[in-house]
Amino acid sequence: MTYKLVCFVLVSWTQSKSGFVRPRQSNLKCFITLILLCVMTVTEFIIGLMEEIGYVMPTDIQREALPYLFSGRDCILHAQTGSGKTLTYLLLIHSLINAAKSSVQALVVVPTRELGMQVTKVARTLAAKPTGVDGEHKSCSIMALLDGGTLKRQKTWLKAEPPTIVVATVGSLCQMLERHTFSLETVRVLIIYFVDCIFNSSKQVSSLRKILTLYSSSNNRQTVFASASIPQHNRFIHDSVQQKWTKRDVVHIHVSAVEPMPSRLYHRFIRCETKRKLQTLLSLLQSDAPESGIIFVAEQSEKSKKAGKAPSTSLLIDFLKTSYQGDLDVLLLEDKMNFNSRAASLLEVRKGGGYLLVATDIAARGVDLPEMSHIYNFDLPRTAVDYLHRAGRTCRKPFSDINCTVTSIIVPDERFVLQRYENELMFDCEELIIP
Repeated sequence: MTYKLVCFVLVSWTQSKSGFVRPRQSNLKCFITLILLCVMTVTEFIIGLMEEIGYVMPTDIQREALPYLFSGRDCILHAQTGSGKTLTYLLLIHSLINAAKSSVQALVVVPTRELGMQVTKVARTLAAKPTGVDGEHKSCSIMALLDGGTLKRQKTWLKAEPPTIVVATVGSLCQMLERHTFSLETVRVLIIYFVDCIFNSSKQVSSLRKILTLYSSSNNRQTVFASASIPQHNRFIHDSVQQKWTKRDVVHIHVSAVEPMPSRLYHRFIRCETKRKLQTLLSLLQSDAPESGIIFVAEQSEKSKKAGKAPSTSLLIDFLKTSYQGDLDVLLLEDKMNFNSRAASLLEVRKGGGYLLVATDIAARGVDLPEMSHIYNFDLPRTAVDYLHRAGRTCRKPFSDINCTVTSIIVPDERFVLQRYENELMFDCEELIIP
C-alpha cells in the first residue's frame, strides 16, 4: 500500500540580531498535519485509515502530547471535553502494538459501560482495514470487557486467541484478574480514561489501585491518565510518582481553552421554591421548545432511600409523562437501571429525532450526544467540575454555529453556589424571570 503525504509549510521569517532567520513557532504549528506527527511511528495502514476518515489537522492536545507519547513517556492528558484525547491515546496504542502477536498488548480502563462502548466503537473504526488493502494484513482485535454481562464469551476469547486491545470497566477487569482468567504481563500500554472520575468513586478506587500496582508494574508499561478535569493536578502528579502508578518522569500535558466553557454556550438560571421546581421546568420546556435536551437530576441520597422516598428521577419522569404536551420523547438514564435498559435509552437517543433525557451524572461524562440543544440542571451539580461536564454534553459539533443553552433551576439559597461555579469556570450566568 502506498499513500501520499503532503505538507504545506508557510513560514514567516524574522531577522535576529545575529543575522540568522528563524520561523515563528505560532505560524509553523498551524501547518503540522496529524499524519506528519504520526508518520514515523504509526503503521501505513493506520495512516491510510486516518486519510479515509478525514483526520487531517491535530487538535491542541494531539499536537502537544503525541511527541511525548511516541517517545515512551508516561503522560497525564488534561484537556477539555471534545478535545481529541481518545484519538490521542489510540494513536499511541497503534504505534506500540503488533497485531501478529496473540497477546493483550493495550488496556483502556473506563469508569462506565456506556463510555466503554463508545471508546470501543472508535477503536474498532481505527482498526478496520483501509480501502484497497489486501487480505494479508491482519487487523488488531478489540475486546470490550464491560460491566453488565456474564463475561463467558470474553473468557473463551481470552483463552482461545487473546485480543490485541481490551477496553474494560474496573469491576469486570478485576473480576477476570482475580480469577486468573486474564493477566497484564503482556500489556505494553495502560490507559486510564476519566481517571478523576474513577478515583472519586468509592466503589472503584481500591480496584484501580490494584490494577496500577498489584497486577502490573509501571516499570513494565507505558501509563497514560486522561481526563477533562484533574482537580489538584500537582498533588495528583506527586501521588502518581510516589505511589508508583507512573514512572518518575511523567509529563503533565494541560491544554486549557481560553475559556473553560465552549463559547457558544448561553448560561442562565431561574430561582424558585422547591415545591415550584417541576412547574418551572415545564414552563421552560414550553417556552424554549428545545430540539432535544438533557434534564440532570441529583442521585438519590442514602437518607432519602432509608426514608422510603421516591427518587427525583422517578418523580420527574412521572410528572413529564402526565404534564408535558410537547413532541419530544421522554427517556431515562440513571445508575440504578440495568445495563440493557441503559443501552436501550442511549440507542433511542442516537437514532436521532427529538427527545428529553432525564439523567443522573452518568450521562455527564464521555457520552457523546452531538444533537443536544438544551441542558437543564433540575438539581445543581455538586462541584464546578460536574457543571463543566454536564455543560459539555452540548455544543459538541465542531463547526456548528448553533448556540446551546444551559439552564439551572435553583432555590434562592443556591445562588452563591452557582456564583462560585461562574468564578471558577469563568462564565456569566444570566437570571431569567418567568412572569
